[in-house]
Amino acid sequence: MELKFTPEQETFRMAVRAFVKERLPSDIRQKVEMGLRLEHADYVTWFRILQEKSWLTASWPVEHGGPGWGHVQRYIFDEETLLAGAPRIIASGIQMLAPVLLAFGTEAQKEKYLPDILSSKTWWAQGFSEPGAGSDLAAIRTTAFLEPGGKHFVVNGHKVWTSYAHWCSMMFALVKTDPSASKPQEGISFLLIDMNSPGVTIRPIRMLEGGTDLNECYLDNVQVPLENLVGELHKGWSYGKYLLGHERTGIAGIGSCKQQLARARLIAQEQGLENEAWLQSKLMQFEVELMALEFTALRLLGQHQQSKTPAVEASMLKVKGTELRQAIYETLVEIAGPQAIPFSAEAQFLEHLSEAPQDESLAALAANCLDSRKVTIYGGTNEVQRNLIAKATLAAY
Repeated sequence: MELKFTPEQETFRMAVRAFVKERLPSDIRQKVEMGLRLEHADYVTWFRILQEKSWLTASWPVEHGGPGWGHVQRYIFDEETLLAGAPRIIASGIQMLAPVLLAFGTEAQKEKYLPDILSSKTWWAQGFSEPGAGSDLAAIRTTAFLEPGGKHFVVNGHKVWTSYAHWCSMMFALVKTDPSASKPQEGISFLLIDMNSPGVTIRPIRMLEGGTDLNECYLDNVQVPLENLVGELHKGWSYGKYLLGHERTGIAGIGSCKQQLARARLIAQEQGLENEAWLQSKLMQFEVELMALEFTALRLLGQHQQSKTPAVEASMLKVKGTELRQAIYETLVEIAGPQAIPFSAEAQFLEHLSEAPQDESLAALAANCLDSRKVTIYGGTNEVQRNLIAKATLAAY
């Protein structure tokens, strides 16, 4: 297989590059390039700009508002937008829930929920992890029982590490609907829960770098209409696995790795370290590893690819991509040295840095590095992913 892009794909790359250069607001680009925290309004602004060209929902089919792109076009789009300083598309409704609804949802569910996801009117939280049920997701204890009459589920439980729940009005959740099932993976259902329902409480979790992007969600006798069940009752584990395959591929973050590697070279030059042998050796090692990761991803996107272990391809990319991202962030802190550590309350919480001198703006690097520690955990820890890879590979051969 020849790993190069066609002339048509290169033309598409130039179109994406020109669009982002022209339309991405400068204040949002500056925040991304400096590693500052983006607010909900920043994401919505950029998402609505993308949606003007139907570019927000890259994996959606045309009939539901997507661009009708193939895998390679989506790969190019992700790479070019991130390299140009655009925010990642983090909305769980776009990248996680929508593929599940398109594959397993009813026509009524698609008509009700997809348009509001498309317009960024509704943001969705992912209600999967629980205390004691993160990597071992089948161990969830949140329950949902049908009321007498069968019109509503009553949900009780506790979800944790719920990203951006404070921005969300809806949640898709895995819940236990048959606690007597013989296997942990059985008796789980996939529900759509209104976050404004009585009994839903959100509590922010303060992270290492000071942010509150993660939350705890308490569900106390929350009523959920029967029509909010996705697919079949007790079959939610299959839908959850389908969703996680989409999540893990995105977590690999090849575009993010390229973005941060370019940032490392720029800061090294500003710090007068561009000729340091130890640093150049490190950066070149990252280049080699990133090239290998990218070629692996491109091979998996190839139309003639016949993998013996397709179920673990996303896990492979997730493990290598997230560990590479962490290593690059650690090196960014090494390059900046003491200047990576915030010396003021404003810097500590990444506020007011957009107008700060370059040296002071480096204070975001320590926070970025601390924040990157989570990428090898969410979406299924890398330890669990290695077990999945080993099991599938041994079974295949």
